[in-house]
Amino acid sequence: MDMTEFASATADYREVLYDVRDWVAHVTINREPAYNAYSTRALVELAHAFRRAAFDDHVAVIVFTGAGTRAFCTGGDVKEYAGTYTSRPRDYWKYMTLFGAYIESILNTGKPVIARVNGMAVGGGNESHLACDLSVMADHAYLRQVGTSVGSVAAGGATQWLPMVVGDRRARYMLMTNRRVPSQQALEWGLVNEVVPSVTHNGEFVEHATEDQIDQAQKGKEGYAIDLSRLDQAVDALCRELIDKFPECMRYTKQQVNFWKDLAWHQTIGHARDWLSIHYASWEPMEGMGAFVEKRPVDYLKLRQAAAEGGSSEFRWGPYVQTCPHCGARDLPAGFSHCGQCGQPLAKGGE
Repeated sequence: MDMTEFASATADYREVLYDVRDWVAHVTINREPAYNAYSTRALVELAHAFRRAAFDDHVAVIVFTGAGTRAFCTGGDVKEYAGTYTSRPRDYWKYMTLFGAYIESILNTGKPVIARVNGMAVGGGNESHLACDLSVMADHAYLRQVGTSVGSVAAGGATQWLPMVVGDRRARYMLMTNRRVPSQQALEWGLVNEVVPSVTHNGEFVEHATEDQIDQAQKGKEGYAIDLSRLDQAVDALCRELIDKFPECMRYTKQQVNFWKDLAWHQTIGHARDWLSIHYASWEPMEGMGAFVEKRPVDYLKLRQAAAEGGSSEFRWGPYVQTCPHCGARDLPAGFSHCGQCGQPLAKGGE
């Protein structure tokens, strides 16, 4: 039976690159100008690509990566979140359904998926990396969770899987502080299987590059540069090793090892999808993601101060408690001094 009976061999990929050669499928998020943040469309394309690779008997191993040298994936497109989902929270439930299908398409391939971490893996990018079976990381890359900084919760894999990968304390550290985890620390913590040099100076690879050397390389200054040839060599060597295994045994090994990941995921993701869609109607994501888009600092204390003073930290203009004495409009925000319908002055509290 032809593979196309199970999944279309062709697709109108716009934000994903897909290629199969020598028993390896390469799936690449191709949104380099957006640091490989996935859009709603990209989630659909990624899920299709992983399903396509899963059903193709010409594929033994899947390599997942991002375009360029700066980012593996930086999670959801915050500009899309701010422009679309904070104004239509009900649609974020639909978005999370697509995201869940994408993550599960990695878990359910029945084939080993290698994360080729070619740059930063942030937010949902790190969760995507955690969904993979194995991980090879460039020295200049780093991992990071950012949910509590931008008005979200990293419940798309990080809250579920970080405790089992790095332990409870380290998971809380990543989730609560949102600090970067550089490559060597990621290796020490067991977040990745291998770290390879990726910074060169005058053509020579630098072992354990410093932050300053990485910065110079990303800017192309002082003879420094980013070179991913060692990363590709390491990923290719791992692929060759995995190809020389029995496919049925590999598939069932992955299914068995997935037990704890599946258990944590399926016990929590439905709840997370509903909570996050409701939360998108509140002030926190509006402030956090609005600040990101506007390139300004987030005013965290403004929300804390509002709550501490007995006000509302959930609604930007306060709870919907006022009634206009002039036109009878109801459920006007407590912070409004004039009616949004007729424009007449309001008596505070609807009196």
